[in-house]
Amino acid sequence: MPAVNSTIKAAADFGRLDEMAAVPLYEVVKRHISEAIMMGRWAPGTVLPGEVALAQRFGVAVGTVRRALADLTVEGLLARRRKTGTIVTGRSPHHSLRSFFQYFRLHGRDGTVLRSQARVIDVRIDIPTPAERSILGLREDGRVLRIHRLRRVDRVPVMHDRLVLDAERLPDFPLSPRKVPELIYLHLLERYGIRISAVREQVSASLADADDLKLLDVTPPAAVLVIDEVAYDQTGRPTVIGNHRARTERHCYVNEVR
Repeated sequence: MPAVNSTIKAAADFGRLDEMAAVPLYEVVKRHISEAIMMGRWAPGTVLPGEVALAQRFGVAVGTVRRALADLTVEGLLARRRKTGTIVTGRSPHHSLRSFFQYFRLHGRDGTVLRSQARVIDVRIDIPTPAERSILGLREDGRVLRIHRLRRVDRVPVMHDRLVLDAERLPDFPLSPRKVPELIYLHLLERYGIRISAVREQVSASLADADDLKLLDVTPPAAVLVIDEVAYDQTGRPTVIGNHRARTERHCYVNEVR
């Protein structure tokens, strides 16, 4: 039986969209619906509300919602069924650049997708290192935004992330840890029109350092997985420098980008 009631409840969590968004509104609708699916609020088999109901909820035209649903159907997240409506398929790739805001690399050993919860430990404006200035193409007086987050799965710490971005491109970015959006790439798209479209990674292993021991609750000597990355926007400009350190005794690294 399709999960109609849970769908209506999930739809009620959406707020009306800002017509001054930096990208077309149908793209914003797509991202919010994708978020609901990828974050598990809309499970496979869930029936979405009708186009009119969604349009009213988002505060956009029906045509905008129709365009978003059509794109998500082509991409495989949704399917149209006669007499049933639009449903969540559950067949989408776990990691897709179309859903980069949910780009979490650790899966269970049995292949299950893990739902992580991120807590920001620190966010601040800082002086860049020479390497950061070179990668991001900053001026001599440029500054960077530093974000340090801890990710948990089932309340167990599994990864901590350090992200570095050009502060000049992100005016008014919240500097209170509690106000930093959990889905940073989605925020970059909606607030600043910055779409992450490519990523270059280097994967290695390292002995746990003092931060790893404290944040990931591991006992020395312990090894951690290290992922160093540079993410690029739609113009090919280096936008995010990332460093991710993870414990993997219960997890495996999966990178599936299509």
